[in-house]
Amino acid sequence: MSDDFVMELCSNKAAWQVVPNDISSIDLEEVAGKITNAGYTVGISNRLCWTFTGTADLTLYPSAKLLIKTQDKDLAQKVAELHLTEWVR
Repeated sequence: MSDDFVMELCSNKAAWQVVPNDISSIDLEEVAGKITNAGYTVGISNRLCWTFTGTADLTLYPSAKLLIKTQDKDLAQKVAELHLTEWVR
């Protein structure tokens, strides 16, 4: 795990929550554009969150928190690293 974020398994064990350590807010539209460019499809988009479908279902929040809906920890780790290195930077 990286020092740049915290990744925790949600209580239902069906999703991972990724919280960046040094980012407190993001421009949802800008980050959403990067996620869609990575091959994800937008589901819901509003000021509270955006959802995406792709290799995993994602929910992005204005705080930069990302919910990754998968039980596959390796996939969640890869998505988390993309989130921190490409999408929110």
